[in-house]
Amino acid sequence: MPWFQRSFALLVFIGAGAGIGALFDLADLAIPGAGAGLLGWLLWDNWRILRFLSWLRLVYDDAATPMPRSSGIWREAAERVYRLLRQQIKHTRENEASLRNLQAALQASPNGVIVLDNRTRIEWCNRMACQHFGLDGERDIAQSVTHLVRDPAFVAYMTARRFDHEVILTSPINTAAHPLRLSVRIYPYGQGRLLMLSQDITLLEQVEATRRDFVANVSHEIRTPLTVLAGFIETLQTLPLTRDEREDYLERMAQQAGRMKNLVDDLLTLSRLENSPPPGMEQWTPVRLLLQQCEIDARALSAHLSGQTPHSLEFPPTDALSGEIAGAPGELHSALFNLINNAIRYTPPGGRIEVAWTPQAEGGALFSVCDNGPGIAPEYIPRLTERFYRVDNDHSRSSGGTGLGLSIVKHVLQRHGASLRIESTPGHGACFTAVFPQDRIRETPLS
Repeated sequence: MPWFQRSFALLVFIGAGAGIGALFDLADLAIPGAGAGLLGWLLWDNWRILRFLSWLRLVYDDAATPMPRSSGIWREAAERVYRLLRQQIKHTRENEASLRNLQAALQASPNGVIVLDNRTRIEWCNRMACQHFGLDGERDIAQSVTHLVRDPAFVAYMTARRFDHEVILTSPINTAAHPLRLSVRIYPYGQGRLLMLSQDITLLEQVEATRRDFVANVSHEIRTPLTVLAGFIETLQTLPLTRDEREDYLERMAQQAGRMKNLVDDLLTLSRLENSPPPGMEQWTPVRLLLQQCEIDARALSAHLSGQTPHSLEFPPTDALSGEIAGAPGELHSALFNLINNAIRYTPPGGRIEVAWTPQAEGGALFSVCDNGPGIAPEYIPRLTERFYRVDNDHSRSSGGTGLGLSIVKHVLQRHGASLRIESTPGHGACFTAVFPQDRIRETPLS
């Protein structure tokens, strides 16, 4: 046992000292010899203690440091300390691994996460929080969050310490080109500590604004013809009219009813396009048939709108159209004719409209509609495919447009992997081009 070994070693040292004194037959030296043995034992034991302490300092930094050669109580102490240290190192590594996993999970979060101490100073934040608030994950540690996020609504929220609701604020890095709106919520925990979560709600606000605008636009577009219809009905009911006047009123009522029907039809078309799966590659339609139908419809529309001065419509010869296009024939006809329809409605009678189909050498094809009408100013072009957006409201409504045609074109083209390109110079006409990808076009021999 360690205590027995230690006691035995002490007795050995004392006995050895006394024996050396007695060896010289000097009885008076026996007691000093025993004292010298005791001193030797103390020096030897202290040397082992110092070696043990030196090993403790080394093993704390490097657990692989071998234990010192020893025996007895100091060896047992070293073994126990070594076992405890190994267990502590194991637990520490497990805790560090758990912390790293937790931090990795928080770094992968789509929301911003900031840990605040009881004085609202930043202790840790993830990458998304840095993006939301323009923070530096190292530089801004220990900074007060209200010194870095100075939105008045947020400062008042932190000052009031009422965290039962969220606060909406504009990000400090918000710009006109890249708007960023955030929803921030604080969750208290521990001894006055705070967990701050932020969520990017820019898209949600934009969608909500789009929804409000859409409802307002639809309401306005329907209210106008309904008001006209109500006025005509009231006139027919209350005033004596001649037959010609009655016929004129009924014709105008039919026009307004037709306008509402066109609006509802276009809205239903958009809804169907947005909620149905994209067309596959199974059905191939000859380009010649699509353009033939577009030409028939275009000439009929031009004759109806321009009267005695029809537009000069130029279509490619049908015998020169050899390709086929994959997709939904009805949608494709709707998109292509909408482009021609817009050119006819916005080009004065007698104007020139040129329709072209151009296969590309690298694959794919271009369908273009160019006119010599009034053209479009550059600032209006990016918004042309928005629902109900019109450059000229009065002209569009008077010509029977619903403001949804180009929006339908954009959705159809996107569903077919294509895109819309718009080029225009005010006073020199406009050119709308549908760019179809290679996988949607295939060439076939001319018959």
